Amino acid sequence: FLSSLFPSLPSPIDQGIGGRSYPKYQTNWLSTLYDVGDIIGGILCGLVSDLLKARALTCAVMLYLAIPSLYLYYEFGDESLQSTILLLLLCGTLINGPYAIITTAVSADLGNHRSLMENQNAKATVTAIIDGTGSLGAAFGPLLTGVLADNFGWNVTFYMLMCSCFIAALVSIWEE
Repeated sequence: FLSSLFPSLPSPIDQGIGGRSYPKYQTNWLSTLYDVGDIIGGILCGLVSDLLKARALTCAVMLYLAIPSLYLYYEFGDESLQSTILLLLLCGTLINGPYAIITTAVSADLGNHRSLMENQNAKATVTAIIDGTGSLGAAFGPLLTGVLADNFGWNVTFYMLMCSCFIAALVSIWEE
């Protein structure tokens, strides 16, 4: 759900979320930087969570840091090409790093939990529940993003994403 804005990322870049807009060819190139941040975030989150042996805490910290990065992107992402590049990379890193860990390592950890050791089918069920929940967010997130952006503007959309990061971080550390 947190990545729901980013399939439509060329729109806020093209429209200039704060006033500056970019040509279409540059908009599409710039939107791929979020995906580069996604790769960096997955690697970084995996390394830190393995080092600290605290996956949930690592995810929560990255999601909490994503909140100000989204705000900074909304407020200052159009100040210059350099700020757009830096903030897109930062948002991609902080939002999708936890997503990568949750959908892979956390589901594997849960599937190997001692309470599920007797039931081999439980591993597949746990992974399917996590992946299915992510798919629901992927399905409804862009719909909600479009409705919010069209009816209330991009500012409300960014605030919704910030709230989503906060809730996801709370949920990720609920049992820690």
